[in-house]
Amino acid sequence: MHPQVLSELCALCGRLMKGFDRNSRVLTVNYKSQGALHIPSFQPRASKPVIDEIDCVLARHYGFTEEELDFIVNYDIKYRMGGGAAGEEGET
Repeated sequence: MHPQVLSELCALCGRLMKGFDRNSRVLTVNYKSQGALHIPSFQPRASKPVIDEIDCVLARHYGFTEEELDFIVNYDIKYRMGGGAAGEEGET
């Protein structure tokens, strides 16, 4: 991997992790026998702009076309972020 690409990805990864921390919350589940369990819950949807930037860097690195990158970004919206239109096949 070209050092410039690696540098960009490292910087974006740092921004993504800070966003995950900033937008996370702790969920607490109480069990009778075990007590309270605290689980971090992350909201990747809130970090979508940084995820898109990462996709762009990777698309450049792998030589994707604009059409391929557009597919990835829109797939991300539709399936990973829950942005599909109601009534589409496979949705309830």
